[in-house]
Amino acid sequence: MRRVTGLIQIAVVGAAACDEETAELARAVGAGLARDGAALVCGGSSGVMEAACRGAREAGGRTIGVLPGVDAAASPPGDFLDVVLYSGLGEARHLTVVLSAASVIAIGGGWGTLAEIAAALKSRVPVVALRSWNLRRPDGLADPLLAYARTPEDAVTLALRSARRERPVAI
Repeated sequence: MRRVTGLIQIAVVGAAACDEETAELARAVGAGLARDGAALVCGGSSGVMEAACRGAREAGGRTIGVLPGVDAAASPPGDFLDVVLYSGLGEARHLTVVLSAASVIAIGGGWGTLAEIAAALKSRVPVVALRSWNLRRPDGLADPLLAYARTPEDAVTLALRSARRERPVAI
């Protein structure tokens, strides 16, 4: 069993380009995570990631960005990151993002966000979707590691609750 101790890291995933309404949801999620003492992990780019980090920083929280390139010239870091990790992995960095987190909040998003959700669930990392993908397994059953939130506050509550539970390690 994997036990989460110390500082809880929650990943926030979503598109690098988003509208103002989605950015505001992300900012509120980031602020909520910071107020509850969690560190925010993301892909370190613009859009949902930048908005969530802005919210976290404004609320006094910590932010970690996993960038796709090997240095700042290849991957300029966002303005609201405390820790910048250059992965050199390109789009495959999503695995590092979700595996560095105790749970994931997906906000809006496109195909990259869907890949991050799938990677998290495959790795047994809980996911909370906020105006994101509506997914069902082919057998019609709900995945117990996938929850849906209506508000940023609900997303933070569900993500932190699932992060604090013990769960099986992927095999």
